[in-house]
Amino acid sequence: MEAVILAAGFGRGLEPITHTRPKPLIPVIDKTLLEYHLDNLSSVGVIKRVVVVANYMIDMVRERVKMVEDKYEFELKVVDQGRPLGTGHSLLKGLEEVRGESVVVLYVDSVYSVEDLKKVAASSSSYLVAAYHVDDPRDYGVLIGDPSGELKDIVEKPSQPISKLINAGLYKFSTNISSYLERIELSPRGEYELTDAIKLLIRSGASIRIHELKYWRDLGKSWLYLSFCKEALSERVRESIVYGRVESGVSIKGPVYIGKNSEVLSGSYIEGPVYIGDSVTIGPNAYIRPGSIILDGSRIGFSVEVKESVVMEEVRAHHLSYIGDSIVCEHSNLGAGTILANLRLDNKEIKVRVKGVKVPTGRRKLGGLLGGYTRTGVNVSVNPGIKVGAYSRIFPGVTLYEDVPPCSIVKPDGSIESLPSSECFIDKSVWL
Repeated sequence: MEAVILAAGFGRGLEPITHTRPKPLIPVIDKTLLEYHLDNLSSVGVIKRVVVVANYMIDMVRERVKMVEDKYEFELKVVDQGRPLGTGHSLLKGLEEVRGESVVVLYVDSVYSVEDLKKVAASSSSYLVAAYHVDDPRDYGVLIGDPSGELKDIVEKPSQPISKLINAGLYKFSTNISSYLERIELSPRGEYELTDAIKLLIRSGASIRIHELKYWRDLGKSWLYLSFCKEALSERVRESIVYGRVESGVSIKGPVYIGKNSEVLSGSYIEGPVYIGDSVTIGPNAYIRPGSIILDGSRIGFSVEVKESVVMEEVRAHHLSYIGDSIVCEHSNLGAGTILANLRLDNKEIKVRVKGVKVPTGRRKLGGLLGGYTRTGVNVSVNPGIKVGAYSRIFPGVTLYEDVPPCSIVKPDGSIESLPSSECFIDKSVWL
């Protein structure tokens, strides 16, 4: 048995995280999302080869695979999709490297349990589509099945909930699915859709089984990723493990992981579950609240409060800041008094702009979403659900009410200028 992980695409729903790293390499506590999937596939026990189809920042993906491939018994292969032309095209490229007669296929920005992966891999069906029950299926492809569990149709994003079983992005296929992938045409959004090949299979009379998953998480949006990290933290940190140095006068309650060469300075208060990576400094007098993840090399300084947030590598928040229900990406620097607010004044649901459209998050508490290498001046306030693109600079005293594009300078009067190209190290044409 082999597996194909569809990991290409820009990950626009995960902006601004994906301004500086591809979807497969977003961190899930102490590993990347790709390694999370590889660990699960390794536990399935029958997978002999895994093909990862990537494109955006593929050199970073290849480098990471080289770093970790020795820990897995199966063979790992990274394939370049080339121009990203949709999931159908991505799978067709991946199948070029598949040697067997059947394959498990999964999306990198969804998460599945080992138990479900085992059942899918062990199925006697030549074609299987995994489903998950959701209360509101309008943002997903909905599966229509008959009483015996045979798939009869897939309806994309229906305005009326004709079924609450959605396509969860996990499949088992005979490799002759390639003949159907070669026949599909471009969709209205200009992509070759895997679901169109499945519809061709249905019309051909092929038997396609629906397997309902017990566990599934969609990580395609930044706030969904944040929620999953909190969930994963509860599994990863169940007891206190301290490799670093904790000064006297520190209070720790609940399970807390403190990595190597990290230090927690006097007066700090930590409530688990909390994960603190290697070479991190906390305090003095910092407050780290439950659900917080602080990755390698970061500094959370004097009177800084972190609550249910992901603080990525080498972040600096030295003085008097609040980071609530937020994502702060790598190498960012928060000036003294920077506030990432997480609650609207009217207590209403927070919306986040995705591809130019404000999308409901289902959350009443959600803070700022700061891209990598962001810098804020003193006393900057970021309102709930606001995105700040990578490499942006926010002048002191500014309050952000709207998203900031990557590589921008926000002046005190709120006007925005472009950062010089010599200081911006992303392909702005992808994101602007």
